[in-house]
Amino acid sequence: MTMPISASTPPVAAPPVAALPWELAGAETRLGPAERPGRAIRGGPRRLRRLADSQPSRPYERFGVTPLSPLIGAEISGVDLGAPMDPDLAAELHRAWLEWKVLFFRDQRITPAQQVAFAAAWGDLERQRLTGEDGPGVARYVKDAANSGWENAWHVDMTGRPEPAKAFVLRLVRGPAAGGDTIFADAAAAYDNLPVQVRVEIDDLRAVHDMSAALGGFVPARQLARIQADFPPVVHPVVRTHPETGRRTLFVNSVFTTRIVGMEPEPGEQLLQYLFRQLQAPEYQVRFRWTPDAVAFWDNRAVQHYAVSDYFPAERVTERVAIAGDRPY
Repeated sequence: MTMPISASTPPVAAPPVAALPWELAGAETRLGPAERPGRAIRGGPRRLRRLADSQPSRPYERFGVTPLSPLIGAEISGVDLGAPMDPDLAAELHRAWLEWKVLFFRDQRITPAQQVAFAAAWGDLERQRLTGEDGPGVARYVKDAANSGWENAWHVDMTGRPEPAKAFVLRLVRGPAAGGDTIFADAAAAYDNLPVQVRVEIDDLRAVHDMSAALGGFVPARQLARIQADFPPVVHPVVRTHPETGRRTLFVNSVFTTRIVGMEPEPGEQLLQYLFRQLQAPEYQVRFRWTPDAVAFWDNRAVQHYAVSDYFPAERVTERVAIAGDRPY
């Protein structure tokens, strides 16, 4: 359960951790080279489950599905995001979204109002910017050499809120001739492939998330103070259970997660960095090459993403809608 924290209210400590698994004495418990993050455990194949055991595997009848990897990410053809959806189409898209975690649609020449209408079919919309007065709806992001380069890190959007966003619908308005890809990683697969002793270690841990943690060098002090007042740090579980599929996912990220509750700073940071590296295995990832009017619709509860900042001095303009989420558990 998520709880807001403040300087005057100390966080509730997690059960004390005597030592990290890779620090334990004894050869029978120490992690060896074959169990490093980003390397297949004991050299064998990774466990790559696209579906939870409870999810049906059935063909799709209303649209085409072209997987971009065996595990995560698929292009959908035959769907116009600007047109109203009937219940059967919405149900099939929802099933595909839970299966592939991120759906891609190309050549969607839609208006901002149509993008909002599509997003609203999946839940209430929420305000995205940390500053300014804009409400729920489309937010435009212009990235160029003057205001970008800080987002190229693995992250889950808005985890510094008590109820992080459920999903996002992002459309490319215009972009560079090459570069500017987005990479998505399956956080459930990353969790599945942790060594058993690490999963046992982290299942009941919690971590602090701070919306302002990565902004100190990018916004003026007064603006940063306003963000900190509007979005105080919160505590989330290190391992989140997806509310629809039941999958357990890694729910710490290098942008907003600042520390592990109940752990000393140094071992806590070691554990966080170990978990961050776990998401870097290519088998858990899909890389999407953007084209004008392409749309990505991702499940913010199931994936992390990385916006590749390799296109400067070219400009990249996107429009995004955020769908409100719930409290991680």
